[in-house]
Amino acid sequence: MTTGSPTGSGRPAIWGLAVAGDGLLYYSDYARGDLGRLDPKSGKVEEWLSPAGRRAKPYGIAALPDGTVWYSESGVEPNTLVRFDPRTRPFAHWLVPSGGGVILHMAATPHGDLYIACSGANNIGIVRIE
Repeated sequence: MTTGSPTGSGRPAIWGLAVAGDGLLYYSDYARGDLGRLDPKSGKVEEWLSPAGRRAKPYGIAALPDGTVWYSESGVEPNTLVRFDPRTRPFAHWLVPSGGGVILHMAATPHGDLYIACSGANNIGIVRIE
């Protein structure tokens, strides 16, 4: 984890944004393989390396009503879905059954499921969170 302004070689390539229920802004940094969080009130930035590391290429992202943040890793095959719990800060990840291609967009439902748009597989998926 790093804090402060985003650092590293090159500039961040932010492809996805999600606003959590507590007002914090999460982003997927495609270029560096990070999940980031910005607190708009304090300006504090925190970043965590995705489970697949620098090759993760995180893209689509969504914040669920339970406070967890989900995003895709498009740099690994098959693609993975990653869950981050900001309360305890562990990552968990699962393979996308269709491979996913690049999951460009992800949306949370009010009931806590995810809709994912799998551009490479030409599919739309529903992820039921239990």
